[in-house]
Amino acid sequence: MEISSNWIPYAIAYLAIVILFSFLRNLRRRKLNLPPGPKPWPIIGNLNLIGSLPHRSVHQLSKKYGPIMQLKFGSFPVVVGSSVEMAKIFLKTMDANFVGRPLTAAGKYTTYNYSDITWSPYGPYWRQARKMCLMELFSAKRLESYEYIRAEELNSLLAQLYKTSGRSIVLKDYLSTVSLNVISRMVLGKRYLDESDNSIVSPHEFKKMLDELFLLNGVMNIGDSIPWLDFLDLQGYIKRMKDLSKKFDRFLEHVLDEHIARRKQSSNKEDYGSKDMVDVLLELADDPNLEVKLERHGVKAFTQPPQSYCSGSVPAGKHYISVKEKEVKVQVCNFSANGQDLLAGGTESSAVTVEWAISELLKKPEIFDKATEELDRVIGKNRWVQEKDMPNLPYVEAIVKETMRVHPVAPFLVPRCTLEDCQVNGYDIPKGTRILVNIWTIGRDPALWENPDEFCPERFIGKAIDVKGQNFELLPFGSGRRMCPGYSLGLKVIQATLANLLHGYKWRLPGSLRPEDLEMEEIFGLSTPRKTPLEAIAEPRLSPNLYGSQ
Repeated sequence: MEISSNWIPYAIAYLAIVILFSFLRNLRRRKLNLPPGPKPWPIIGNLNLIGSLPHRSVHQLSKKYGPIMQLKFGSFPVVVGSSVEMAKIFLKTMDANFVGRPLTAAGKYTTYNYSDITWSPYGPYWRQARKMCLMELFSAKRLESYEYIRAEELNSLLAQLYKTSGRSIVLKDYLSTVSLNVISRMVLGKRYLDESDNSIVSPHEFKKMLDELFLLNGVMNIGDSIPWLDFLDLQGYIKRMKDLSKKFDRFLEHVLDEHIARRKQSSNKEDYGSKDMVDVLLELADDPNLEVKLERHGVKAFTQPPQSYCSGSVPAGKHYISVKEKEVKVQVCNFSANGQDLLAGGTESSAVTVEWAISELLKKPEIFDKATEELDRVIGKNRWVQEKDMPNLPYVEAIVKETMRVHPVAPFLVPRCTLEDCQVNGYDIPKGTRILVNIWTIGRDPALWENPDEFCPERFIGKAIDVKGQNFELLPFGSGRRMCPGYSLGLKVIQATLANLLHGYKWRLPGSLRPEDLEMEEIFGLSTPRKTPLEAIAEPRLSPNLYGSQ
């Protein structure tokens, strides 16, 4: 009894401290001037207000609560900006305080423990990865050196369409193939949709892996909003993420083995030259001047993102490899998460955007006529459109911009996270708050766009509005420090693909389907594609000899 009674004062003191801290926390919350928003329910917050198309649900809420509002997704506060002014504050004016990323299961399990440039925390690792992307992987010189790859794959697409002339096709299948072939050749050095005896994965399995990656990075995992339910994996997503991670790791290990072996076989490394982006990463891994050193003692540090993050520390990825040659390989696997980003994002974004553009033009044949008139006048009927022609095709460029306004691939961009307590427009935003910028709503703001629900490329003619992150009314690739570093590549692929599809073919709907009957519903995920893939018929409009050159 004496031992038990000795614990009573400690228990009372502990309970008093807990109650005191709880009281002080609630008192502080009551004093905060938070942005307006609907009252949250216990446990689920405002998730009951979010439908299958979250950007549309949040759009409706913003009409009631204004351009800055606060929601609660489970346990986490979420501030949504739905105007040009708010986008500019979050992405430019106060960008440095909103560069964090929320911790998600997808980031942990499908990107080497937050090692890709999309989900990695802000700090030395991310800064170095971004610098490598901007200065090496996506530099103007590097992209120019890969132009022949983009041209070859586009020519292959045009030849395949010629063989299907007059037959109904699922357009996105062809668009995804050409995009994936472009990205895989630029990043990994060869096509991975071609059958070969030494392939680590079959083309069918490779596409399935990418489809699964798109799906799992776009799902609403309950554990991301209600962390204490995470261990239950109620939806089964985490198990699928872990399985997918193993498949991608096996695939990327094989890719790196091939590249390292090829480097070894080269008699003169100085004359070897980088043939693809993995070669570039391997060269960078040998650089002794990197901010995050890629030597044995720095391996663990480089696989561990910085600790100063809004959701706390991120555990290091563990690699138990003793051979020095393997050290570089383990490190490049972290960069391979960025290659995985390229394979997924680069493939999906361009295919989705071009599919939406053709869909909109099928509903408005007069836009087709204006585009082909420009193409015939500028390009003529004796050659295909090249990337260097695009500045001379303002109407085709306007179609691309209008498609990105009406159908942004990522309606919320990628979620951000507040690094420190701050104020925006007089409202308090505590550290750790998740930030969404609803560019879908901005693209439908009647104060910015006349008849915003109408697809009208003419609105961009003569206007100095681009998609490079400086015009906040049109932000398909984001803006600021966290802007998509590969936007220039994505834009090249989208513009050249769409221009040649319009130049080389007349498009029509199959059967008796009328333009006004074409459904335009979308689904929400890693991207926002059509709910029903577009089926269309392509008929050649140029000389048969030109197609024969494909």
